[in-house]
Order: sequence, then structure tokens, then C-alpha cells
Amino acid sequence: MKCPRFSLPRHLGGVLLLTLCSINVLAAATAEQVARLGKDLTPVGAERAGNKDGTIPAWTGGLTKAPAGFDPNKGHLDPFAADKPLITISAANAEQYKDKLAPGQLAMLKRYPSYKMLVYPTRRSAGYPDEIYANIAREARTAEMSNGGDTVTGVRKSSVPFPVPVAGQEAVLNHLYRSTGGSVQREIVEFPVNTDGSFTPVRRMETYVDLTALVDPPENLRFVFRTIFTSPSNIAGQAILVFDGLDQVKQDRNAWVYNPGSRRVLRAPSIAYDSPRDGVDGLSTIDDYDGFNGRFDRYDFKLVGKREMFVSYNNYRLVDKSLKYKDIVKQGTLNQDLVRYELHRVWVVEATLKPGKSHVYAKRLLYIDEDSWQIAHYDAYDGRGELWRVFEGHAIQFYDAPTQYYAGTAQYDLQARRYVASALTNEEKPYRFRVPYKLSDYTADALRRMGN
Repeated sequence: MKCPRFSLPRHLGGVLLLTLCSINVLAAATAEQVARLGKDLTPVGAERAGNKDGTIPAWTGGLTKAPAGFDPNKGHLDPFAADKPLITISAANAEQYKDKLAPGQLAMLKRYPSYKMLVYPTRRSAGYPDEIYANIAREARTAEMSNGGDTVTGVRKSSVPFPVPVAGQEAVLNHLYRSTGGSVQREIVEFPVNTDGSFTPVRRMETYVDLTALVDPPENLRFVFRTIFTSPSNIAGQAILVFDGLDQVKQDRNAWVYNPGSRRVLRAPSIAYDSPRDGVDGLSTIDDYDGFNGRFDRYDFKLVGKREMFVSYNNYRLVDKSLKYKDIVKQGTLNQDLVRYELHRVWVVEATLKPGKSHVYAKRLLYIDEDSWQIAHYDAYDGRGELWRVFEGHAIQFYDAPTQYYAGTAQYDLQARRYVASALTNEEKPYRFRVPYKLSDYTADALRRMGN
């Protein structure tokens, strides 16, 4: 028996509660649901229409062409530079806007005087190539989820396997499968920030090849990820390689790490779940990276519904090449004068730790942008039920790809009163999308050569 799908009524504000059947296999989208893509739904499954109040406009195709004068070496021009903030949310007026805020945002406003939210006009800039849309429509008819989300079948090229989700895992899978420009290479810097505002930058070179770019991949391969640390000296030369599959029950994550001290490549099963990420002083777990990654087997996922929320969006200021990192990374929080918030519709997913399973987070609340399926924000709770960490994904439309991705992220530890800023590139080379790759470059031997 398969769980039947149903059409969701149009969102009219607030949170839409869903009643889901608790069964192991969810069927592919119906022909009627697929027919809605590109009509009342956008090609990725978002509501095309604006909201009742007119504060969220209709989606008209997104931003898929670079503006005149764009030079990637000089950074991304801000197409919305003339916009002015509509409101500024601070601790003083947060109560007035609490129905559009996550618990973590409210906590940040209360705790940090430097944290404020400059809210600008909503620009639904997310947009992708027609080929991406065609793959989504074609494979929505065949995509099925089982084993609690750890197995996906009927997908070879789609970046949104479940454009009309009926389960929490499906919404999160859309985030995991989303297009990031196919194959992308970036030099990024991460900043574990101390309570006094001091930090030591951690630099690395990262390459990610997603499902939309893989050509004749081995059976079950969903993405390839590779990174090498270049500074500071105590971790320079360390390299990591990760493969995730379409069916993680059939084949769990494959990961290897190269240690420059021993000059050995070792299998690394610990690169998963709540193991601490390298280079960030224990302020983030492996499955915190990119908002969420990895398997679903330690949590029960519930699709709470859809709501309107102020989220970080169109952050062209955060990729401004004229800025230095000291202009962005400040004591307590990022420089919030540089962060742009907008009102968008988001899917809300609640992940609760299963009985008998272990993880440092007992609960996670994920807020996923409907236009890109990218996690815009999440809150993580400890075993006592206390809010512990708050993640903000500072989205940007890379119109030269075109794809929606992060201009950077910030994860705040409310208990340690520290945070880690990740993926900033202001003083680095620009992102490279559609980078030529060979799978033979993503092996343990290639990792060893890379580390040397």
C-alpha cells in the first residue's frame, strides 16, 4: 500500500496543518499535480501567485540573466541596490512581528543588541534553466520515497523530486537535491568567532557536483563533495571526500579523509550526523552543514505546513568585493546592516529525535524557502528542550549560473555566546559554476595527490 497524495489548498496566511498517513512508501506525484507545475504552481512547486496582502508578489520567472556590466571577478552587481528598508525589527518592536519570525530570530533579537533585521521589499528572484524545470516535471511522475526518506527511487536528474510534498522528509529531500549550479567550485572562508569578536579565518577549496551535473554516474550516486583546507597551518593540507547515494540504506555515505601528517587516506565513517565539523571550534555538526545533510534515520520528520516569514534573501551586499571580512564578521553577530531580509513563504518541518537514537539535537525546526527549496533558517534544541543553535542561510540568486545558493551562512550558539560564519568569499576568487570534472578525480588516490 502506498500513501495517497492530495492537493494542498491555497495558503491564506499562518500555518497550514497537514494530516499525513504514516506509511513507509510515498507514491509519485499524480498527473493532475504535475500538470499544475508552470501554471498555478511555479516549475519547482511554489505558489505562483502573491499573497492576499500584496506583501509577497507573484513569481514572474526569477532573475536568470546577469545585468549589464557584470564581471564575476568584480563580484555580483546588486540588481536591487535602489531598494530601501521597509521596516527595521529590533528587540523593541519584535513582539509586533512575532507571527512572521522564528523562535530563533526572536531569541537573537532579545539576546544581542547588535542583531536587527532590515526588511526590504520581497523580490522572488529564484530561477533556473528550462532544462532544470523539464527534469523536475518529468521525474515528479516517477519519484518515490521510502525507508523514512533514506531511499529515493525514480530520480536521475531532478533537483526537486517532490514539488508537491506531503511529508517532512520530502520537503527536506528537495533541499538536498536542489540545483546548486550543477558543478560548483568555490574558495570559502569560515570564521569561528570568539565572545570578544576575535577570530582566526579557516580557508578551504570546495568542489560540489550535484545530481543535475553528473554524466553517466555510477549506480546510486547522488552527489560528490571534495574540500581541502589551505589555512591555518595546523589543518592545511587536510582533505575530505564524500559520496552520498540515492539509496542510503543500500549504500551508506562513503567518506574519506587525507591527513597530511601521516600522508594517509582513511575511511571516515564519522563524517556524518553530529560529529563536529573540522575547523569551526565545535560550533557546528557535520549535518549542520548546508542547513541539513545526510540521513534521516535518527529523526521523525513532520511537515507542519507553510507560513509567511522574514528570511535572509538577495544578499548581494554580503558578496561585495569591496568589503573586507572585518567589515562583516563582528562581535556577537554578523554586521546586520549588510544583511537583507524579505517576506517569503516557507515550508516548516519539525524533526524530533527518535526514541533510542542519539544526537546532540533533540529537535530541529527547519524553514525551507518555497521558491528554491533551500533551507533559509533553522533552530536546534538540546536534550532539555532549550533552544541551542540558530542557523541563518543568507541566500543570493547567482544569476550567472543561474541558481539560488548561499552568499554565506551564520550559525549562532546561544549557550556559548559564540558563532561561526561560513562560506564568505569577499576576499577570495569568484565562484565557478559548471566546472568540468572527471569522476576519476574523486577517488581516495586522487585525494592523496590533492593533499600533497
